[in-house]
Amino acid sequence: MASSSTTTGTSSGGSGPYPIQGSGSEKDLQHVMDQRKKKRMISNRESARRSRMRKQKHLDELATQLSQLRKENNQMISSVTITTQHYLNVETENRVLRAQVAELSQQLQSLNEIIGLVNPCVDSGCGFMEEQYGSGTEFVDEFMSNSLSYVYANQAILASADMFMY
Repeated sequence: MASSSTTTGTSSGGSGPYPIQGSGSEKDLQHVMDQRKKKRMISNRESARRSRMRKQKHLDELATQLSQLRKENNQMISSVTITTQHYLNVETENRVLRAQVAELSQQLQSLNEIIGLVNPCVDSGCGFMEEQYGSGTEFVDEFMSNSLSYVYANQAILASADMFMY
């Protein structure tokens, strides 16, 4: 005997009690399954949309960060270029000054040798004293009257930045 009474049971999906009715129960079960499938599809689409939005937001943030880092990098490169140029200028100036120091030291040594020839007291260690030469004008007059000394006194400093470029 076949009965058409309603009983509860579980479907083959195992997701809860469904009314089981002869031939109509399969249609109801299919309808419920279709509804769940449709709901799941809508939920998945919404989740995918949110995921795409998060991904796009992250990409936009990365693009902004990239732009900022490029800007900072360009500023650093510019700063390094300026600092390097300044360093090269200072280095060149130092070379010129060192050459001038060497040249002036050579002139001073030559002048001291001339003074030693003019006044043997300097070589013997008695020193240059104001009372020996008065106010110093006599020494300058004596120094300028010696033609060799005059050449050294008027010798130009010949060092220039062009001499030291490598």
